[in-house]
Amino acid sequence: MSSWGMSGVNGGAATSLASDPFYEICCYAAGIAGNLFAFVLFISPMPTFKRILQNQSTEQFSGLPYIYSLLNCLICMWYGLPFISYGVVLVVTVNSIGAAFQLAYISLFIAYADKQRKLKMGGLLIGVFCLFALIVYVSLAFFDHPTRMSLVGWLSIASLISMFASPLLVINLVIKTKSVEFMPFYLSLATFLMSISFFAYGLLLHDFFIYIPNGIGTILGVVQLMLYAYYSQRSGDNYRLPLLA
Repeated sequence: MSSWGMSGVNGGAATSLASDPFYEICCYAAGIAGNLFAFVLFISPMPTFKRILQNQSTEQFSGLPYIYSLLNCLICMWYGLPFISYGVVLVVTVNSIGAAFQLAYISLFIAYADKQRKLKMGGLLIGVFCLFALIVYVSLAFFDHPTRMSLVGWLSIASLISMFASPLLVINLVIKTKSVEFMPFYLSLATFLMSISFFAYGLLLHDFFIYIPNGIGTILGVVQLMLYAYYSQRSGDNYRLPLLA
């Protein structure tokens, strides 16, 4: 079995796939592409935090998305480690980098929030680490390797699917307002490209716990891009109308 961790492949099939150079190149390409597109998503909140730093206040911004993202990254990172799967290395890299970004964002948010929000965000951050520590302890202490992999795999799927609530809310907002103002094109494109890259990565590894949630993410990404194409065209027609003096 290769270091890629083909969790759903065994026996001769795994050996033949792992020894195929073209297969290895495809795995690397899909996983690295997913990492690169995920990096675009990780840096996307920077304008928000630039504003927070300039104004020395979190204003009306919410810190909850960064809390959810941190927990998601930690769970998925844990799944990718050899203790759980068989060392899906590019899942580990993307989620460890993501966790570092989210932790930095949360720290800045706490630093510039008012006292009440500091306490709330600090409590949630401690809660995330406690929950993650509990997941690590329970998965190692009470389950053998295959069962542990299934447990953490399903947790990672649940975590990733819960993260899709944000795109669903944006899609609903676009349909209601008939405007793509709140759905930046490049962010939607990066989300789609990241999802389809990891969907391909999971398929190549025959890893159900990678390709299922990213397959759902790919579908949502396609929907967002289709909505963007439709409503931006309609908005473009409006923009071509003569302006009132």
